[in-house]
Amino acid sequence: MSVIVRDDGFIPEDYTGEWVDLPSDTDPETLAQHGNAPAIRIEFPAFSDGRSFTLARLLRLSGFQGRLRAHGHVIADQYAMARRAGFDEVEIPETLAARQPEDQWLARSNWRAHDYQMRLRARG
Repeated sequence: MSVIVRDDGFIPEDYTGEWVDLPSDTDPETLAQHGNAPAIRIEFPAFSDGRSFTLARLLRLSGFQGRLRAHGHVIADQYAMARRAGFDEVEIPETLAARQPEDQWLARSNWRAHDYQMRLRARG
């Protein structure tokens, strides 16, 4: 089983449609063919593999309006970055949710406030 993480914490799965699943090594040149999909799930094979952040950002910049989910090994410390890249939510394994409980994810749920660029602008 998996755990879905959103800004309001761990939530039950609420999507019943079909996902377009993209691996982290998807060629960015092929993203346009998925632009009209209602929901895309991008794999994170390891927390140290950041290619999926780039794919999400490119999808959003190209106008993708559907549901975008990070799937796999995303850690709580990466939640704000995932949201800023364009992901709506994160799907993690139950084992990861047990090691990084909901309160750790909620601590990063105000992802706009945790943007270092915004903090720098506020000081200037």
